[in-house]
Amino acid sequence: MLNRYARAFMTTLFTPLARFLVHLKVSPDVVTVIGTIGVCVGALAFYPRGKFLVGTLVITAFVFSDTLDGIMARLSGRSSTWGAYLDSTLDRVGDAAIFGGLVLWYAGGGANRLLAGLALACLILGGVVSYAKARAEGLGLTANVGIAERAERLVAVLVTTGLVGWFLPEIFLTVVLALLALASLITVLQRMLTVRTQALGRR
Repeated sequence: MLNRYARAFMTTLFTPLARFLVHLKVSPDVVTVIGTIGVCVGALAFYPRGKFLVGTLVITAFVFSDTLDGIMARLSGRSSTWGAYLDSTLDRVGDAAIFGGLVLWYAGGGANRLLAGLALACLILGGVVSYAKARAEGLGLTANVGIAERAERLVAVLVTTGLVGWFLPEIFLTVVLALLALASLITVLQRMLTVRTQALGRR
């Protein structure tokens, strides 16, 4: 849902910058890689030290490269299978860094096993959500269902983590991570059932 309603707005917002970078002959792949590095630095340099607000601000400054590189590819006519593969793969690296940073803090200085476990569950299940779709497509099937798309998960965890680093009590992050883990689990099951139906229908 967030992808559908936000995409047009983000495209309008970032098109001028995308045009400028294309004019400078900057490759969309370079923007993808720099964006991922920025997200990883923000997540792994600040979250494991409990600096949630600063970390979230750094991550947010780079996370929109995921939109920017796509606009650049379309404007320059450089959309390609490789670009899509690189973008999708590095998205997962960035997501893992975000939840991994939370795991490191709560398993260490944050000393909260429940939050560490929930963050770890989100990290693992988020990866399985993506794999379930990719594996289905590799078999010539589709798995475009689910209540926990990447954009929704990312916005929820970043907004909540940033606000917890500012003024919100940690119970809010506990609730959000628990809901994200549950939503991811449901999405995995939805995709498995969808693929099962298609696979059995081929017999």
